[in-house]
Amino acid sequence: MNFLRTAFWVIVAVALALFTKANWSIATDYSGYVPVKLWGDIIVEARLPVLILAAFLLGLVPSWLWSRAVQWRLQRKLASTEKMLASALASTTADGDGAATGHTAGIAAGTESGWLATGDEDPTKPTPPSSIS
Repeated sequence: MNFLRTAFWVIVAVALALFTKANWSIATDYSGYVPVKLWGDIIVEARLPVLILAAFLLGLVPSWLWSRAVQWRLQRKLASTEKMLASALASTTADGDGAATGHTAGIAAGTESGWLATGDEDPTKPTPPSSIS
């Protein structure tokens, strides 16, 4: 996956370099600058490749920062959840013979639902109404 990401950015960089080289030269009747009216009477003249690169970065940077912030937040949530799970597993009460009991024991034992396979019911699930016959 890293190879594909690197290859993509190399292709983008080469395409940008070729575009810049083709548009950087100044014709005799052309000043080489594109006028950009900002507001009021303010006009900025910029070279076309610089203008396109600025527009690209203007769109890329906020999206990139947002994705990094979301990734950081999710990593913090995951670390917090893992820490809580580890402390819950460590604080299980022990019986006289040293076996863990309760819901965390089912998780530690690897049962599919986390409940012991002794017929314990999940207290969080509502019981179905009994059929009237």
